[in-house]
Amino acid sequence: MIAVAAARRAPRNPGWDLPRVRGLNFHQRSKSGPRHEKCDGQLSLSPPPPSLLPLQQPIAPTAQPNPSPSPSNSQAIMDIDDILREVDPVSHQIPQETRDLQDLTRAWVAERSTPELLPWPSNGLFERINDKIKRQIEKVEEMTGDMDPKTNFALIVIQTELERFKYLVRSFLRTRIAKIDKHLLHYISNDNLRTRMSQIEEAYARRHQLLLHNHYLNSFLGTFPPAMQNLNDTAGNISMIDSPDLDSAVFIRLLKDAEIECHGVDVDGVLTGKEGDIVILRWSDAKALVERGDAELV
Repeated sequence: MIAVAAARRAPRNPGWDLPRVRGLNFHQRSKSGPRHEKCDGQLSLSPPPPSLLPLQQPIAPTAQPNPSPSPSNSQAIMDIDDILREVDPVSHQIPQETRDLQDLTRAWVAERSTPELLPWPSNGLFERINDKIKRQIEKVEEMTGDMDPKTNFALIVIQTELERFKYLVRSFLRTRIAKIDKHLLHYISNDNLRTRMSQIEEAYARRHQLLLHNHYLNSFLGTFPPAMQNLNDTAGNISMIDSPDLDSAVFIRLLKDAEIECHGVDVDGVLTGKEGDIVILRWSDAKALVERGDAELV
């Protein structure tokens, strides 16, 4: 009777069905309510299902710091790379074609920056460049008739690279020819300066000077006395040969720490330069640095 009275006094839950008394046992509730059971004359309620329990705030996991590589590991990797580079330097060096393009670009920039003719590259650079251009032209001719989109895309890339090489070579040679034409007698009348030209450039310079001298003779020099028909006269300590202005300003980038001797109009001085510094000065002062490999023209 105590259990029955407790059940009657219990508040009605809308989610529970009314229990029916049969002796001291109650029917089970519906699926949404708890189950009533008899336990030694007392009314016991089974715990509600998990869906009726109050929600709890999820506990955020604590972020674990990412382990950073220890300095010893990175140092070990660098040491291994250095060892491999020393054991097999061929696999760690720049490809020959890439180095040729870099050397050609540096030679082109230097030739356009200096007022005088620089020595012709003697390391076979232009021979390799010309062979590469010929091979690329032959490859373009073979791939021209193919209509495959992949082949056409490769053809565009090859033609772009080919035009880049051809532009650098043409601009380099035109710059040198312009310097030779401007100071023709200056280069062919001096043995040391003639060595700066290639065989084709020297032949061009001699042929050009011969044609120019014959033109002057037929135009006006023929009427002068023979002693006054020379174009390289130095009478009166005045030379008729025009030479380049070595005091023209150039930009150089230092490749290593070096002492730069500067000659100004009023005062001369010495500048302490650091690696990577870009300096503007006269070509006559920068020439020694460039020839020693301490700096490059930009």
